Amino acid sequence: MKIVFLVSSMNAGGAERVAATLANAWVQRGDSVTLVATFPHKGVCFYPLSEHVDFVWLADRMQAAPNRVLAGVNKLRALRRLVDEVQPDLVVSFLTNVNVMALLALWGTKVPVIVCERTNPAVSASCGPVLKLMRRLTYPRASVVTVQAPASVAAFKKMVPGIRRLEVIPNPLPPALLEAPLAVRVPDKNGRRTIMAMGRLVPDKQFDLLIRAFTALASQHPEWDLTIWGEGPLRSMLEQQVHAAGLEARIALPGRTETPWSELAGANAFALTSAVEGFPNVLLEAMALGLPCIAFDCPSGPRDMTRDGADALLIPAGDETALSAGLGRLLGDADLRSDLAQRAAKSTRERYALPVVLAGWDALMVKAGAHPDALVQTRSPL
Repeated sequence: MKIVFLVSSMNAGGAERVAATLANAWVQRGDSVTLVATFPHKGVCFYPLSEHVDFVWLADRMQAAPNRVLAGVNKLRALRRLVDEVQPDLVVSFLTNVNVMALLALWGTKVPVIVCERTNPAVSASCGPVLKLMRRLTYPRASVVTVQAPASVAAFKKMVPGIRRLEVIPNPLPPALLEAPLAVRVPDKNGRRTIMAMGRLVPDKQFDLLIRAFTALASQHPEWDLTIWGEGPLRSMLEQQVHAAGLEARIALPGRTETPWSELAGANAFALTSAVEGFPNVLLEAMALGLPCIAFDCPSGPRDMTRDGADALLIPAGDETALSAGLGRLLGDADLRSDLAQRAAKSTRERYALPVVLAGWDALMVKAGAHPDALVQTRSPL
């Protein structure tokens, strides 16, 4: 199978991590993958790629342009030329703006195209009105459109009528994480326990709610601390909130981390308080590492990951009272934490293992119209 795989960039991010995981897995089993970063300026590749992945910066193939309109035209031409050269059996595209560009550039070709939404499109605010219109006009031309959770399907069908096939495909767990040991979940050398959160310091993550809930419970659970990893525009506001609560010694905002799995493995529990997600990788990874988790039942992802709350405490989205009550249960009940940790690790490692998700992708490729012979002629077992 010859695959052209389109992403915006390969900076640190959820979509980029999944792209690297899939590209590496596909070449490992014998597929040919050309991974194309379409951002108009070259950057860095944060995630390791196999030497067998042909990684291309589309910027290297684009001519300079005096304005944004001509730059856009040049990008479409560059992508069309690249696909004509590679002659792939399939094009896979991540992120709405890249998806629209891919469908415009490949208009009139017979190459099957799978375009993938990386957030819940029904509630995400990441698309402006022009991009929404272009999505509505172009997505019916895609062979397959994917979302990451079943909760996104019905609303997206109404938003973009005429889609040929709308399918659900989750993110895989990175193989390296499956090889990592489970979190030990014991107190540190000072007898402290930590509940952790992780994400950009932006309104949608609602870390202010988490800080408020922890503040209300702090005196009842004096051995627990809260650490929120991440960076973003709300840092100052959140720091002021911690200061006003007088909990600088117990609530930490250490910034970004290059080793998120190591930090998670050193925690005792995990919280996700987002207002909206597409498919929260950090919750999946925390569960796979064996952390007991509490999560808002936000659109979308947590309900599916936790099997309707069987493998984590799933609470109504945005409900601060329920958050405080659930957090109190989690911090105060060691047996509950142990049970949730075991359930979470077993369930996620079975359902989101890379071979399981790759089998789902194989089914998508057939539905998209990739010739069955192309799926097997160069493939070797993982």
